[in-house]
Amino acid sequence: MGEDICLFTKDTVIIKPPKKSPASLRVLVFAFAVVCSLYIWSVCLNQANFYTGPISPGPEVNPVQRCHNIGIDKSQTPYFHYPNPTTFSRDECACNPVRLFVVVSMQRSGSGWFETFLNSHLNVSSNGEIFSVMERRRNVSSILSTLDRVFNMDWSTSANKNQCSAAIGFKWMLNQGLMEYHKEIVEYFNDRGVSVIFLLRRNHLRRIVSLLANSFDRNAKLLNGVHKSHVHSRQEAETLAGYKPTINLTSLTMDLKQMENMVFDALFHFHSTRHMVLYYEELLKNRTKLVDVQKFLALPPMELTSRQVKIHKGPLSDHVKNWDDVKKTLRGTTYETFLHSDETNSSSLIFLKEEDHLVFVDADHYLTHDGVHPRD
Repeated sequence: MGEDICLFTKDTVIIKPPKKSPASLRVLVFAFAVVCSLYIWSVCLNQANFYTGPISPGPEVNPVQRCHNIGIDKSQTPYFHYPNPTTFSRDECACNPVRLFVVVSMQRSGSGWFETFLNSHLNVSSNGEIFSVMERRRNVSSILSTLDRVFNMDWSTSANKNQCSAAIGFKWMLNQGLMEYHKEIVEYFNDRGVSVIFLLRRNHLRRIVSLLANSFDRNAKLLNGVHKSHVHSRQEAETLAGYKPTINLTSLTMDLKQMENMVFDALFHFHSTRHMVLYYEELLKNRTKLVDVQKFLALPPMELTSRQVKIHKGPLSDHVKNWDDVKKTLRGTTYETFLHSDETNSSSLIFLKEEDHLVFVDADHYLTHDGVHPRD
């Protein structure tokens, strides 16, 4: 029993045996060892993958890179886009390049008629007069955010072709914020590669007649109590054309000059954009102009159609109540040609306005110190 005897002397050292570790501590140590082993194993695996490439797929490839089209001229690349809508999936058409465009015009200049031609194309979505709503143009921020929605194909209208659209856009009137914020809009157009189609009317006197007649019908509602800006039958056109407006002679020349200046200013401020100029009168006379439009938008060519019927046909004298007074007012002015020309044979209006040493002779030419040059 010697093990149980403890002798306590001055020099005696008593050594007690250690207590046994509790079971929970042993489990904790074991878990720590397992975690360390897993960490070391993952580090080794990542080092191996450094040479062989990542196992999991990388981030989603940019649509432009994924949809590289070797058939597209490199100079045209900035004008082709691959929208990624949030409201729907383009599915099998995701790699179809899309052109962005805006039809710039003035009310009663044939823009509605022209847009029906565009939308008759299987691959075009022209979304109407979007900025007729004041809220969308209250400031430049609301304008740019609206443009983003339209050009990302997240703007829903009956004109949408959705997945397989090859060109998307809308029509924009000069008095709907376009000129007020022209600097920011031009910058946006050039940054995003937006193409501009100027649809203009040479004979502003006819535009005045159309404006007055359309304004009258808003209240009169000549077609069975319904106002229509555009019609689809000859009978409807004849009914609306039966009203002959009286033109204000006091402001006539000033009104014509103001229209001329609005057109000039638009051509001047948006000259740096990729654009084309199309006249309503030329389109009436020669529908092959629609082929030029399709080429401009890089569309597969199709025969474009419209169901709209022209309202005011024939000479202006048939549509103006005080025609004799209008003739006297414009005789001898630069606008006298408007009296004699019909819409299929309208002479070119001359623009002469000097700004920053650049003078536009007409919509197709500009004048510098060394002569007249065609617009590019």
